[in-house]
Amino acid sequence: MRLPAMGIALFTVAVASAACGGGGDENQSGSGAANGSGSGSGGDDSGFGSGGVTSGSGSGSGNPSSGAGPSTGAGEACATQTAQAGLQPVYLAVAFDVSGSMGMNDRPSHSKELKWDPVVAATKQFFTDPASAGLTASLTFFPGERRMCEARTYSAPDVEMTPLPSEAFGKAIDDVTPATDDDWGTSTPTAFVVDGTVTFIERQRQESPGKYALVLVTDGYPQRCGGQADSIEAVVQRVEGARQDNIPTYVIGVANPPEDEPGNVDNLRDIAEAGGTGQAFIIETGNPDATATAFRAAIDQIRGAAVTCNVAIPAAPDGRTFDKQRVRVTYTSGGGQPKAVAYDQECASDDAWRYDNPSNPSQIELCESVCNAIQSDPEASLGVDFTCEDVIDIPQ
Repeated sequence: MRLPAMGIALFTVAVASAACGGGGDENQSGSGAANGSGSGSGGDDSGFGSGGVTSGSGSGSGNPSSGAGPSTGAGEACATQTAQAGLQPVYLAVAFDVSGSMGMNDRPSHSKELKWDPVVAATKQFFTDPASAGLTASLTFFPGERRMCEARTYSAPDVEMTPLPSEAFGKAIDDVTPATDDDWGTSTPTAFVVDGTVTFIERQRQESPGKYALVLVTDGYPQRCGGQADSIEAVVQRVEGARQDNIPTYVIGVANPPEDEPGNVDNLRDIAEAGGTGQAFIIETGNPDATATAFRAAIDQIRGAAVTCNVAIPAAPDGRTFDKQRVRVTYTSGGGQPKAVAYDQECASDDAWRYDNPSNPSQIELCESVCNAIQSDPEASLGVDFTCEDVIDIPQ
């Protein structure tokens, strides 16, 4: 299956055993296979077909040190079995500002037409975009209707963790959108929504392990919830703590129109930096179409950056032994030919992968350049071959 644009997906790993013809030994191991995209057939010597899941073949080779049995004869093919493996699942907890400055129309900088409407349109598109398949997301609005300055108000999201794409988020946004200009809230309890959302993530992570991130969408400074308790400094402290617990924070700041009260999102950059995600995404307003386009681009970058590049090694077929020296990784873009990805435990070379623990591996880790390619390539597919002979040398 192809990885979605800037997204995450399962891919099939063909696991071939070294149960060779003519009374194969159940204790033999090794395999040759790979995953393409689609369901076509055909293959080349890498084990890939152009657009299909194909099985490779090869002769078994004795390797007493790996626990694999010797070949029963030259030219005998490996029998192929298939297992499922996947990139680590990604969960995005989105905290969405619905305070009056996003659209209550009491001043030019609070224009619903210039801020709320284009941001909402782009947000809805993200949640329903097929390219978001493989991601799971939740949505929490702030301020809450009651006890808006308490973290526990935001420890249960308005939309629970839901696989994308989904229409549930757009419906929730429509339901929360104020009917009149007088119905908007005026507080921005940023520190409290961050606190409550992190609590939710920690609880959720125990039930569903994976990679979690907080996405904060807001148009200004925290306010009206008690001085230092809801200051930028307080928010920074909270996201720094979350980062130490492996929860990064992404920030999308919705700027005021340039001709009216500029600079409302300057300090949001401090939150993104403390959250371990570099610069905040600052969305300019004033032109609704441009705002929607910029917001979509920011979401796409977050979607891509959130993709994990760790692949759990699937269990070997029953009766077989996994051999860490008999693994090959390939990368394909679109209808092109598979490109072998080199093994490099130090990730010192380009286009490489390594094991999480070379002595006792449980995951394949893609090094930076391959990870970046997977994140940015909508036509990407990844293949993992379990070969019938040694193809890499693991450093001792």
